[in-house]
Amino acid sequence: MRGLVTPKQVARAIGVSEASLKRWCDKGLLPVRRTAGGHRRLPLPGVIEFLRNSHYDLVEPEVLGLPATSGRTPAVLERAAGYLREPLEQGNEEQCRQLVFDLYLAGHHLCEVCDVAIAPAFYELGERWQHGKVEVYQERRACEICLRVLHELRAVLVPPAQDAPRAVGGTLAEDESSLPTTMVELVLREGGWRAETLGTGHPTSTLCAAIKDIRPRLFWLSVSYVNDPDQLVSECETIYRTAVDSGAALVVGGRALDQDIRQRIQYAAYCDHLRHLTSFAETLQPRGVSSRTSGDGVGLNHV
Repeated sequence: MRGLVTPKQVARAIGVSEASLKRWCDKGLLPVRRTAGGHRRLPLPGVIEFLRNSHYDLVEPEVLGLPATSGRTPAVLERAAGYLREPLEQGNEEQCRQLVFDLYLAGHHLCEVCDVAIAPAFYELGERWQHGKVEVYQERRACEICLRVLHELRAVLVPPAQDAPRAVGGTLAEDESSLPTTMVELVLREGGWRAETLGTGHPTSTLCAAIKDIRPRLFWLSVSYVNDPDQLVSECETIYRTAVDSGAALVVGGRALDQDIRQRIQYAAYCDHLRHLTSFAETLQPRGVSSRTSGDGVGLNHV
């Protein structure tokens, strides 16, 4: 997706006159940058934020590089998992992109989109795989599709401020589940954090090195696979101590953390859902800095 668009493109996309669009820019309703020649250019994330907070519908979304059918599906959050599971299973990437973007453009926060739509859709896929209705390749293809869509969403989020608090995280060795840690990154970025996933499959030592080098305010550990519970407890203890020494709050979550493991590990917060994460993250924000997220959710542990 392009980073900057013209007033003419935005006007065409939402079906208003270019003169009206320029007046909105002059009133500060949309962020504007000027070229060397003095022409207006609008950062796409700012345009998306304007659309999410206004009553204007997308008439020609493709003009902005959005899916051509954006705004054409019911953006009802409670029904979204049912809408999303089938195209994920069938490998219909364009329909998945359309559904996710429609939810976001309708004003739903990313913790809601992830908790109520994406996580339950993958839970259903997992159930169908266990009953022999879905092949492994279909589930893995669905993960790749969803990751691409989430990366496109990242490109249209309003960038966090340069002085925003840092947050990093990832998964331990043998845990290659990239979807949960990617969702955490997006949700925190929407909340105003300079969040960055470090990826998957890391040795404990390198995660500790990242905490010491980057010195984030928040470090998350997503756990979707556990081979040796005792080893996991030991690794979490090492990460927790490193986080405390570096002034970071350790947040853990994931479908593989059962009640027994949870009771044996230390953390600043345990999050069953991404909404829990956003609520905890808000408590760490500097006074006077408000989060851009709200709403309820149900599902980090389901992914």
